[in-house]
Formats: sequence, structure tokens, C-alpha cells
Amino acid sequence: MNTTALLRAAHLGPTVAVTVVAALLAAAADVGPATWVLVVLAVLTGQLTIGWSNDLVDARRDRQVGRTDKPLATGELPRPVALAAVSSSAAACVVLSLALGWPAGLVHLGPCVGSGLAYNLGLKSTRWSWLPYAVAFASLPAVVTLAAEPPALPPWPVVVAGGLLGVGAHFVNVLPDLDDDAATGVRGLPHRLGARRSQRAATAVLVTGSLAVVLGPPGVPATAAWVALGVTLLLAVAAFSGTGRTPFRAAVGIALVNVAMITMAG
Repeated sequence: MNTTALLRAAHLGPTVAVTVVAALLAAAADVGPATWVLVVLAVLTGQLTIGWSNDLVDARRDRQVGRTDKPLATGELPRPVALAAVSSSAAACVVLSLALGWPAGLVHLGPCVGSGLAYNLGLKSTRWSWLPYAVAFASLPAVVTLAAEPPALPPWPVVVAGGLLGVGAHFVNVLPDLDDDAATGVRGLPHRLGARRSQRAATAVLVTGSLAVVLGPPGVPATAAWVALGVTLLLAVAAFSGTGRTPFRAAVGIALVNVAMITMAG
């Protein structure tokens, strides 16, 4: 069995990115070493479950458009191996999530992982394709704060910024695959808007998320928050006025800045 193929089928980039965000949020919340490890492992197994199930659901469609980067579509990864992997990760995710306590565990299994699976199973092809991302990213900070002692809900600006980050991430994530998706009947919101308008929509929602983090909390924002917002606005100008790959790269840059801002705010 090709371990590299199994990792590629897990959508390793997004899986690692979301897990790192959860790890940073847990560190910022000072939840303690044992809870930090549980948060990281729960989120990791949840993201693996979403990634592997995505490629399992899309295998026929990926073969149809000749996706050579998809191990299940090319036959490099046998389907029974992928099924065993997703079953194992899902079982581990349930156990690890509930080990965080019922409130945090149910939020992770429902709004976070459940939204990702709902996207895979059909919402990705509708005008509501952005919704699972919004719900999952908005809920992720609550997994951390509800696992803390005492359990608490995260500040509302963090929840709003997380949801907007999720919507922006959705637009940015699907942009490279718009043509292949359209050829097989996937018509999510970015496909309906087109590449250029999707890039601008991603930029707009990400900038709005930045504003929520900086201006939402009471009191005067810290200097670092103003600096981050300034960087975001400069990247937004590049996203709206640039050509070629510049808008896409600028939108990714804004998303990264937002992750840092949400972590600091959380």
C-alpha cells in the first residue's frame, strides 16, 4: 500500500492547515497539555475523515475528467484501503472528540465535521456550497473554549471572523478546480459567480472578517491588530486590481493574516 497516495487522498494541505489553526487556538486559550493534545488529535482525525470521504465520493467524477493527482481515480490507492482509513479516522474522531467533554465533542462532531461531510455528500454542488465552510470555521473556536476549564463560548468577533474565513477559504480552495468541477456538474456558488467574481468575493468576506476581529472587541485595538488590518487592506487592493495569479495569491495572504488575527483574539 502506497502511504504517500493515502496521504494525498486525505487533502493533506487543508487537513494540516485546519489542524494547525486548532492547535494555535488551543495554545492561545491555555487549555493545558492534555487537552491541547486531545484538541489537535480530534481535529486531525476529523479533517482526515472529511478528506478521505471527499475523494471516495468524487472518485468517479475525478476519473471522468482525468485527474492524475487523485490516487483513487488513477487506481494508485485501492478503494478498500481508503474505506478502511476513513472508517478508522471517523471512529477515532468520535472517541477523541467526546474525550474533550460533551459540549466540545458535540460541537466538533456536528457543526465542524458534520458540515464537512454534508459538503462532500451534495452541498458542494448547490448555491449553498459556502455554508458548510462558514458553519465549520465559525464553530472551531468553540471546540477549544468549551474544552477549557471552565467551559465558555468564544467571543462573538472570533466566531464571526471564523465563519467569514471559512467562506473565503471555500472560494479560494475551489478556484483551481472550477473548470473540472463544471465539466462534471458541480455548480457551487463560486462556479455560478465565475473565477474573477469569486476572487473578489473571497477578498471581500476575508476583509470583513479582519474588521470584525479588530473593531468588534470592546476597547482600543492593539497596535498589532492595526498593523495586521493594514496588511490586509494592502493585499485587498492587490486582489481587486491585480492580474494573473496576483488576486488569488493576495486572497490566500489575507486568509493567512486572518488566521493569525483570530488566534491572537482567541
